[in-house]
Amino acid sequence: MNPKTTALVLIEYQNDFTTPGGKLHDAVKPVMESTNMLKNTVEMVKEARRVGATIVYVPIQFAPGFNELSRDPYGILKGCKDGQVFEKGSWGAEIVDVLRPQPDDIVVEGKRGLDGFATTNLDFILRSRKINTIALGGFLTNCCVESTMRTGYELGYDVITIKDCAATVSEQAQRGAIEHDFPMFSHPMTHDEFVSALTAAEAKEEKQLAEAT
Repeated sequence: MNPKTTALVLIEYQNDFTTPGGKLHDAVKPVMESTNMLKNTVEMVKEARRVGATIVYVPIQFAPGFNELSRDPYGILKGCKDGQVFEKGSWGAEIVDVLRPQPDDIVVEGKRGLDGFATTNLDFILRSRKINTIALGGFLTNCCVESTMRTGYELGYDVITIKDCAATVSEQAQRGAIEHDFPMFSHPMTHDEFVSALTAAEAKEEKQLAEAT
């Protein structure tokens, strides 16, 4: 793993999920607390940024009226429309304060569904920056994180899923995704394992540079 060709892709770390008062927070709160995912993510982002990895945020947002969706959406997108969740310009759609993007970070626009690649320029951004490894965390473990993981796998990226930086609406769904689905399409890691791999790569590069000079 090379930090310079690695991107940390953070999916929907927005107030409607992450923060008390968010419209979906109560649904994900138990799993968030069991994994300690928000604190873990803050630590992981800090270290990844320090060693030079690319930090990419992929929020979901809908214009007032939710006209991007069909007149009669079903499933999870119906829930977004009915609940007026992630409405552009609202507090709930904002990225949580503890993960506020920094000037060198990237915020991808255009996510309107489950897959972080489908309606965005995420693939273009990653390839433009010569990224070949992506590490995923966020919401929901068995929905948007998993959808993005599967597409990243199909597109040829070396995909890592961060097991303790993801949350969903039940422990059963969390375990099912992490134990059965993640290993099929990614390298599942804890945030500590991911950070250790990045810092080891950084140290190896520094050693090689020192020996070359």
